[in-house]
Amino acid sequence: MPKKEWIAMLLAGGQGSRLGVLTRHIAKPALAFGGKYRIIDFSLSNCSHSHIDTVGILTQYKPFLLNSYIGIGSAWDLDTSDGGVHILPPFVGEQGGRWYKGTANAIYENIDFINSYEPEFVLILSGDHIYNMNYEKMLDEHKAKGADVTVSAIQVPWEEASRFGIITTDPEGRIIKFSEKPVKPDSNLASMGIYIFKWKLLKEALQKDEARPGSENDFGKNILPMLLEEGKRLFSYDFQGYWKDVGTLESYYEANMELLHEEPGLNLYDREHPVYSTIPILPPQYIGPNAKVSNCLVANGCTILGEISNSVISTGVTIAEGAKVEHSILLPYTTVLEDARVYRAITGEKAVIKPHCILGTESRSDQRKSSIAVLADRAVCGGSRHA
Repeated sequence: MPKKEWIAMLLAGGQGSRLGVLTRHIAKPALAFGGKYRIIDFSLSNCSHSHIDTVGILTQYKPFLLNSYIGIGSAWDLDTSDGGVHILPPFVGEQGGRWYKGTANAIYENIDFINSYEPEFVLILSGDHIYNMNYEKMLDEHKAKGADVTVSAIQVPWEEASRFGIITTDPEGRIIKFSEKPVKPDSNLASMGIYIFKWKLLKEALQKDEARPGSENDFGKNILPMLLEEGKRLFSYDFQGYWKDVGTLESYYEANMELLHEEPGLNLYDREHPVYSTIPILPPQYIGPNAKVSNCLVANGCTILGEISNSVISTGVTIAEGAKVEHSILLPYTTVLEDARVYRAITGEKAVIKPHCILGTESRSDQRKSSIAVLADRAVCGGSRHA
């Protein structure tokens, strides 16, 4: 293998249990987003724009759709002969077959893969966040500060800080404390789960952690605190752009709905940093003569004959005449039949809302007060009310 300055290792095996039935049959990074994308598109597109040509993708939970979607990485210009995309599932080793025990263990189990490229640096990524980022700028700062580890971080609302790994820094940006999901955070600077390590240092840290009894083999809980205790040079890279952890139904819903704002935080129309995807070959959308469409994203292959407003309509969706969809996310190939109603809901792929079915609850005063109705992949809403 040719020697690389850096490679990326993308953690994409998440079960996404907080997303409920939406991830019952697929890994969270494979979940559809924004009409025509899947969540993993954002990290892979960032790699492409950052001139990273070697990416190891660590899969685990329900990997079939994700693996087939990624293919050889051609959609993201990652189908190179001297690098490219590599799917790295758990495998049978000396101790038999088992799942990855944690984020750090997943990298540990693939030390041989990383060694084959002899990189100076390793970029660790999560495949389940929505953001546009140039990782080269982070690497430049990592080098300039002579850091052993650089952690990309972003300011989050104080009321949400306990959901994240929280970073405390000195005036120079050096990390002096890292707390994984603290009950009482002393900072609202949150780790984005994006790390640059010197590979030699990371390899030694992974080996030490693997040998520690009782370790959870996790970057936030074990690796970073251990390196801080050892006095290593850990720095924060303060990211100023849009970033969203879509690990809950509420955050996933909000991130999609934000795309409908007049000036959304995430610009999907940025020609200098486009988001690439494996685009299915579909005909153009068709908006019927009696259809009503207001403030919606409508992807290719859709047939809209009814009424839709403030919604994200994914590829291949059909909405029959007399049907109404409001404040909702319809994932690929959903069918909404005659006179059905969908209010503040998320429908799984290939879900069907039968005639006269009501999914969700209409809210005239404040749409945010009603809960989000969710229909699983291939599920059928067929009664008088289904929420």
